[in-house]
Amino acid sequence: MGETSPGAPTRGAGRVYASRALRAFCDGFTAILLPLYLFDLGFDATVVGVLSTVTLLGSAALTIAVGLYAHRYALRTMLLGAALLMAATGLAFGFVESLLPLFVVAAVGTLNPSSGDVSVFVPLEHSLLARLAPASRRTLIFAIYSAVGTGAAALGALSVGLLDHLPAGLDRRAAIQVYFLVYGAAGLIVMLLYRGLPQEAAEAHGDAPKGALNESRGHVLRLAALFSVDAFGGGFILNALLAVWLFSRFGLSPSEAGAIFFVTGLCSAVSYFIATWIAGRIGLLNTMVFTHLPASILLMLTPLAPDVGWAVAALVARSLLSQMDVPTRTSYVMATVTPAERPAASSFTNVPRSLASALAPAIGGWMLSLSPFGWPLIVGGALKLGYDLALLAMFSRVRPPEEQRP
Repeated sequence: MGETSPGAPTRGAGRVYASRALRAFCDGFTAILLPLYLFDLGFDATVVGVLSTVTLLGSAALTIAVGLYAHRYALRTMLLGAALLMAATGLAFGFVESLLPLFVVAAVGTLNPSSGDVSVFVPLEHSLLARLAPASRRTLIFAIYSAVGTGAAALGALSVGLLDHLPAGLDRRAAIQVYFLVYGAAGLIVMLLYRGLPQEAAEAHGDAPKGALNESRGHVLRLAALFSVDAFGGGFILNALLAVWLFSRFGLSPSEAGAIFFVTGLCSAVSYFIATWIAGRIGLLNTMVFTHLPASILLMLTPLAPDVGWAVAALVARSLLSQMDVPTRTSYVMATVTPAERPAASSFTNVPRSLASALAPAIGGWMLSLSPFGWPLIVGGALKLGYDLALLAMFSRVRPPEEQRP
């Protein structure tokens, strides 16, 4: 079935982790710099939201293509193509200043304005890791993957503080363009990492039937529908929009916003391993729901904070809880479908998430252009709260094989 033994080499997993770290570091600074770059070019929060929507719609389209056609190509070929697209995206944003070309690049590139990984890389890497991980270590493997990404994204956000210490003769816009060029260079390094994947891992998707989803079709589609509600709520609170809210509501500097995202990112990274421990005791689904519920409530309370201190405290507390469902959700999907269906299940649970999350940023940006109060945080939290309750009601009896009692 393509599973590895607990003692099998994980050289392929190490390369995936390194790739995830590089991409996430770039995502960390991009989410903050994207609105600043657009502001410097003379655009407002509405444009930030619309461009974020276009970016996420483009990611969704690419992920759909992966779900439909990846079985026809070697996995390594698909990953190399995605890395090349990342390099081209960074190069384009490093030199382009006109709005229309920026929208085109956002639509076809890999730019990620969110706090998580919603790119074309996700289903490819998830499928590979699921094959490298035995059931006893599956959630831990995805926790490491998620923690590496979140930690690197936090460092990327922290690096934005360099903008407050620019050398003489370099203005902020030029410095931001240098960051985008770094993004492109990272894409080239990711290509080199993928080129070194073991051949057997690179072609691990090859035994998937062309029908992709068979006996698990209904199960996957129901999960995809619920995940879409969660992602739609998340689209209101992309890091790019949270940065806009912090800038407009409290007048924070780029370095202050970067430091906040650094702290929340580290908290989320630590929470992945706590989630693995909790899941071993109460199960994957219960961990997903009962950590996410209080996080949603905290998000809705954040705009009511009387000052920046309380707002940051709420965001930090939320970050300790809100991402525990990331490794557990991925592990749950991979565990409750057959091995041959895993590539398609990953694609078809991530595609609707990308589509749904793409619809909200334009609305959230428009809300913030009308008022700095933080209505997107309240709307996003309410949607996530509804998702938590629906997930518990619909799937409380669907357990992974390792949680089923004999």
